[in-house]
Amino acid sequence: MKIIRAQHQNEIFYAVKKDEKAIRICGLPYDKIELTDKEYDLADLKILAPCEPTKVVAVGLNYGEHVQEMKDDMSQKPDPILFIKPSSSIIADGETIERPMYMSERIDYEAELAVVIGKTMKNVSEEDAKDYFFGYTCLNDVTARDLQKKDGQWTRAKGFDTFCPMGPHIETEIDPSNLRVQAILNGKIMQNDTTASMINDIDKLASHISRIMTLYPGDVIATGTPKGIAPMEEGDEIIVKVEGIGELRNIVK
Repeated sequence: MKIIRAQHQNEIFYAVKKDEKAIRICGLPYDKIELTDKEYDLADLKILAPCEPTKVVAVGLNYGEHVQEMKDDMSQKPDPILFIKPSSSIIADGETIERPMYMSERIDYEAELAVVIGKTMKNVSEEDAKDYFFGYTCLNDVTARDLQKKDGQWTRAKGFDTFCPMGPHIETEIDPSNLRVQAILNGKIMQNDTTASMINDIDKLASHISRIMTLYPGDVIATGTPKGIAPMEEGDEIIVKVEGIGELRNIVK
């Protein structure tokens, strides 16, 4: 099932996407999906980012070849590397990524599979983690690479407004264990790997995070990016494509 968050006139709501139609959901979708009798043409809706997380918890260096690409010594980092992207960085499919012109000279794409949490999650085991997942979406962990290297920690580099494109919808019925993740820059495939290559799988990541902080319905875990990072320039089109979900498309300004 594909879940979208949309705006029609002055109303914002969740809906089930079916072909070129959207059937409105009563309230939030996490506890129970209750359909209303309101149906819309997708063309008449503004499609928003697919959820409103209290936080986006992102994972760094979770694909082996990306670790090599970044020349990082993971032997000193046995646990998953975590950072937070602020909710103010979130934009939707089709919206514009804005370069921080006077602060950074290089911004990179990072194609990722993202997990959307469906139930409050605290101190949950790896075995039970999937019970707390609502679905999956595409995410671009846009990064000011020069600032990441300069600062030594990643808050500024990862936290600019527009640096977290997500969407276009949440897919609730998919096995995330072996999905192809691609970044396509101006029509050229730049990143191309599967989630089976993750160092820490999704269940382990979610369990680990839940032992640090409480995850709430609508919160997002960005699960890491494959090798093949590169900068984006003004006017570039970047697509994050995840098998079984779809394409997240943004233009750089």
